[in-house]
Amino acid sequence: MKIIKLGLGVTSSNDRDADALRDIMRSKGSLLINLMSSPGSGKTTLLSGVINDMRDLRIAVLEADIESDVDAVKIESLGAKAVQVHTGGMCHMDAGMTTEAVRAIDEECDIMFLENVGNLICPAEYDTGAGLNVMILSVTEGDDKPLKYPLMFEKSDALVISKTDALDYFDFDIDKCTERVRKLNGNIRIFPLSAKTGNGMKPFENWLREKLDEWKTK
Repeated sequence: MKIIKLGLGVTSSNDRDADALRDIMRSKGSLLINLMSSPGSGKTTLLSGVINDMRDLRIAVLEADIESDVDAVKIESLGAKAVQVHTGGMCHMDAGMTTEAVRAIDEECDIMFLENVGNLICPAEYDTGAGLNVMILSVTEGDDKPLKYPLMFEKSDALVISKTDALDYFDFDIDKCTERVRKLNGNIRIFPLSAKTGNGMKPFENWLREKLDEWKTK
């Protein structure tokens, strides 16, 4: 497993870097997905489920954390390629940083996930060069988060409402959350699921396959 340390973005021209990275990924037929959420929402658990269920695809993961390699070790134990990215205290990945991380993946892949640094603020402010932005909101966080952190929901192509197996234990209203999210982003896809039990994973995985097919035919 490779570990790379990154600090501030490689260049200040983030939008140009992001477009260039998308062009590179499209030329390879590889879909980069920027996965964003709070710490503990279940990003790595979701990715583990996707890797186990979609073994016909070549999947790689860029694990962005301030420190540690815990998540990357777990991903590699499942047979997927992983690169651990240490951001040097930065609370997000930008396009220049993501490009450097992508270069560390030395194998062809169909889908590459960027597991962004865990928080609902900074990652939404920077274009990473991803083809898709997906965010996770766990039922343990509360259904009011679209009111508090609207930009993340506005920027995302899909919302995964995770840990639905815990709905009986938390005051989380999926319908109310969905209503709030759709006021911010009418085109967002919403997938309530439990990666722990597998319930609801299939619709999300089918959507990933559809988006990969679209990406490869553009």
